[in-house]
Formats: sequence, structure tokens, C-alpha cells
Amino acid sequence: MAQRRWPKVEYREEAMREGMQIEDANIPVEDKVALIEALAETGLKTIVIGSFVSPRYTPQMARIEEVVSRLKPPPPGVKYTALVAPGRYQEQARKYSPPLTLEREVISTSCHLCDVFVRRNWNRTQEDEINQWPQVVARAQEAGVKQAGIGLGAAWGSNFVGEFTQEHRMAMLERQYRLWEQAGIPVTHVSLADPMSWCRPDVVEAQLWAIKERWPSITTFYLHLHNARGMALPSAYAALRVLDPDRDTLAIDGTLGGVGGCPYCGNGRATGQMPTEDVMHMLQDMGIDMGVDLDKLVECVWMLEEVIGRPTLGHVSKAGPRPTKERLYDPNAPFIETFEQAKHFLKGPRVYEGGVYPWREPIRSPMRPDTMAPGQPQR
Repeated sequence: MAQRRWPKVEYREEAMREGMQIEDANIPVEDKVALIEALAETGLKTIVIGSFVSPRYTPQMARIEEVVSRLKPPPPGVKYTALVAPGRYQEQARKYSPPLTLEREVISTSCHLCDVFVRRNWNRTQEDEINQWPQVVARAQEAGVKQAGIGLGAAWGSNFVGEFTQEHRMAMLERQYRLWEQAGIPVTHVSLADPMSWCRPDVVEAQLWAIKERWPSITTFYLHLHNARGMALPSAYAALRVLDPDRDTLAIDGTLGGVGGCPYCGNGRATGQMPTEDVMHMLQDMGIDMGVDLDKLVECVWMLEEVIGRPTLGHVSKAGPRPTKERLYDPNAPFIETFEQAKHFLKGPRVYEGGVYPWREPIRSPMRPDTMAPGQPQR
């Protein structure tokens, strides 16, 4: 049976922005810098290092300039970027480009479907966002851009006003599409953000099919999925199944350890995102090579847990990836009980020293020929 083909996947690591904005504002700058530079060595290609925003709204980002100024240039092929609020924050961020990459690949219009959320999060209204569209399109025309994007925030639902329908989403996207069409600029990108964790695999699948059928020119689909209700990774998988391997790109993001969330969505640290290590493990096993070293990624999760002082929400950092033939578990490992002992997949047998061995003699099995050699010591 031939291996299934998948669309191109682009991934953005958000732990240092999305993750840190929900953590203690007093995390030392040096710890943030060390984490960013460790992430840059994992093979991840795009790392969001923080936000240039009002410290009144996001106090965790008050020292973003110190973080950026201490960073070494990223390794070849790795891009550091940041979220930048409108106004004076644009100028503030430009002082650090490079090492930051701040240029937008595609100019887009967008708005949140939930007016309450955008008021809480950006101190703006949905109407304010919509009123900006003509200006965005005009700037794109002046710049002579060749393609554009459309997008929605709180795309599937809101903790403050409830669920949104596919008809609602399509109508708001249609309004944006028409503006670009009138300007003579083809729409090639769509973004769907889910800050309040209302995504679900079936509705994501249906939505992407609807967009593909209505606007064939769109070939890049960006999903920002939160995970408070455990649906982010299944929803990303659903998207992979819908998109065309020959022409489509799925752009997704997540966070190391699944940490993160907007302080204004109502779920606090429970919001989370797709854990990067779990996403990379899934993609790797599906045959989608992202060029990421899972061992280094897991070590970054453990480093993050030390920094924030609590366990993170991912799984692969706890149980390890599915072991390859070369890294199968020792059949004579003792009783494994704790999270710390389970780290033997990377830390080795030292973490379970002194464990309980209930067997009368070493375990041997024809399914593991390496256990059948004579003369093995008895425990």
C-alpha cells in the first residue's frame, strides 16, 4: 500500500509569546533567552519570541526589548519573529529587525467574530476592525502586492457569546474577499484563529472544504487552534486530510508543552495550545519530515517546566515518543510508576534505579531475541 501524501506543513512555535503571556510576569529575562536559544537548536524554523504590546494589558511582555537585545543571531534557516501591536509598538519592534523578521509575507484583512473578545483583548470593537479593511487594501495596492489574505478570529465560537455557524464565517470572509477582488488582488491565504478553544475536527473539516470550493485561489490555510477542550490536535489532523498535497499549505502553530492562552478568554492556563512535541511526533510518524529533533524538543519542555515551576500539558515529554526498534524499552526495567521514572526513554535507567523487580528471573522472549542470550545475570 502506497504511503498517503500530505499537504505542505509550516509550523510556528509560540511558547515564548502565547505561552509566556499567561505565566508569571517575573520570569527572568535570562531564562527566556536561554529557552529561545535552546528552541533554535531543535530544528524548528519559526519561533515567536514575544510581543511588543502594552504592559498594562500583558505585563509578562514588559521586558521584551531586554529579551531581544540579549539574543544571539538565530542559526541559519531559523527565523525569530514577534507579535507587534499597532501604533508606537511598530517603531519599537523595528529597532530589533534584525535579529527579528517582522515583514508580513501576505497582507491580510481580518476581524474577530466575537465583539466582546476583541474589546477585552485589544480594547477595540469588531466594527473598528472592519473599518480598517479599506485602509489595509489601499496600502496593499500602493505597495503593489500580488496576493492577499482574509481571516477570522474567534472563528468557531466564543466563551462570551456562544457558537458561530459556518454561514456566519463564510459571510464575513465573503465581505473581505470582495474588497480584495474589487482591488484586483487575488486572495491566496485564509487564517482562522480559535483563542477560546471552540474548534472541533468535523467543523474544521467542513469549513475548509467550504473555503476550497468557494475560493479555489486560496491555497494556504493558517490555523491558530487552542486546546482547552482537547480538540486542537485532532482538528489539525482533520485539516491535513482535507487539503490537497499538490497545491495546499497548512500553516499551524502551537506551544512547547502546550502552555499558553490569552488572559482575556476566561480559561487561564487551561487554554493551552497544541503541544509542539506532540504535533511533531504525530507529523513525523505520518511521514511528514519537519526536520525537528524530538529529543532536543523534549529537553526544552523539561527546561520550560523548570522555568515556570510546574508540569506542562503535553504528552510526548512525559511518556516519550513511540520507541523505534533501536530504542525499545528494556524488558527487565523495574516497576515504572512516576513521571520522573518514565523519563527513562531519554534519561536512561538511572531514573528508575532502586525500583521494584517482582520477577523471579530475568524476562526472556522470542519476540525480543536480544533477551535470549545465555548467561544473562539473575536479579
